[in-house]
Amino acid sequence: MLAITKCNRGKHVATLSLLCAVLLIAPPSLGDALADARLLLRVSNTAEHFETRTQFQVSNILRTYASIVAMESDVELPAGIRSAIAECYTQEYAWENFQGGFAEIIAENLSPQQIQLLIGFYRNRGLPPSQIDTFKATIAKAELIAAISADYIFRNSPGCAHRDVQLINAFIDSQSLPSLLGTSFE
Repeated sequence: MLAITKCNRGKHVATLSLLCAVLLIAPPSLGDALADARLLLRVSNTAEHFETRTQFQVSNILRTYASIVAMESDVELPAGIRSAIAECYTQEYAWENFQGGFAEIIAENLSPQQIQLLIGFYRNRGLPPSQIDTFKATIAKAELIAAISADYIFRNSPGCAHRDVQLINAFIDSQSLPSLLGTSFE
């Protein structure tokens, strides 16, 4: 009976040792990678860059709409409509709407080592010479991550274009109506 107990105890100790070794050697969980990806987004100031880029795009869209309306209808797009259009884009493309998805994309496409390397880089900790190849491999993934992120934005935003067209057409129609009413059909 004593021999069986020692044998079972040995199995338990061996199993526990194996479990500890696996836990110590195993790569961080996706939860850890996700937390690190969120940290990377913060230290790299991605939210600020995203919002700046969004505002730049909104300005371009408004300029394009104003040009089209001016060329086609010879009227200026009113400030109220411009404001409504800008507000839609500001809400639909707010950083908060995409932050979680971007963190997931980073966690899925970069190794924990690559994420940590970028966190250190953005915190001005420099780049150890032994990590130059890892840094190059990480940078090489930037185009893929950008493409996946753009697709994520497209899939997860209803957009504003349809609403923009309705607002602009209603405005143009309202401008055409008074001129038609003043026309005599004699």
